[in-house]
Amino acid sequence: MLQILGKTNIDFIGKKTYSFAISAALILLGILAIVQIGRGQANLGVDFVGGSTVQLSFDEHLPIDDARAALEANGFAGATLQEFTEGNKILIKLRETEGVADRVVDMFKKEFPERKFDLDSIIEIGPVIGKALQKDALLALLISVIAIIAYIAIRFEFKFGVAAATATMHDVLTVLGIFYLLNKEINLLVFTALLTLAGYSLTDTVVVFDRIRENLKKGRREPLPTLVNNSVNEVLSRTLITSITVILVLIPLVFFGGEVLHDFSLTLLLGVIVGTYSSVFVASPILVVWHAKQGGRLIKRK
Repeated sequence: MLQILGKTNIDFIGKKTYSFAISAALILLGILAIVQIGRGQANLGVDFVGGSTVQLSFDEHLPIDDARAALEANGFAGATLQEFTEGNKILIKLRETEGVADRVVDMFKKEFPERKFDLDSIIEIGPVIGKALQKDALLALLISVIAIIAYIAIRFEFKFGVAAATATMHDVLTVLGIFYLLNKEINLLVFTALLTLAGYSLTDTVVVFDRIRENLKKGRREPLPTLVNNSVNEVLSRTLITSITVILVLIPLVFFGGEVLHDFSLTLLLGVIVGTYSSVFVASPILVVWHAKQGGRLIKRK
């Protein structure tokens, strides 16, 4: 299976100008998304802006479209709904806090008098707590990048660590930017997926770096751009097989996993695609560029 593509000889390093230009645009989009998140201008979930979450359990199934139409007709146009078929539960997220749960319950009693239901839970998050969660989520991403640099610097070299961290941040910012561009809700679950993506991206990059280090230790005398290019080609099949395997798992989750898993799995799906691209077209070329700027100095670590 590792020979699915056979022996390739693609000039990835030669295309670094184009790949860097594409990546720069994607990173700028991600930075714009972070700025807008900080300003509260993005489509932020209740976790980050405050609001109420109300969960109701019905004796019989209530179509979620009927529930959404009733909420909109009664002044809850901004409500986000999630349906749990097991137990006939509906989760309602609103941007309001004070007294909103009682109003929602009264509305369902009025609109669906024949439906019996129980109020399972009410969670209210104030705007101050939402801001704190927002800062903590961004801080978690920053800490993960610092940890990546430290880990790769110990295992390889500092320049490898910076290249891996740059590729990881590229992936995270790209997916965040795409979510902002699509006006998808950005919440704690999405940030959880982004942290998961950071781990996957790092693993994918390390596979490439390991092969580069192995070839360096063999004492091959070819120029570093050629060595890196050959190393990427050698692990290309392995990289694609790993990514395709994960993608085959994520696609059914995106389309059939329901609203609860949709954004989480979509984040990972986009991340795996972008992460595969960055391991080949971003992380490795950064090593070559840095090597050239340092006059060709590259330590061969054991």
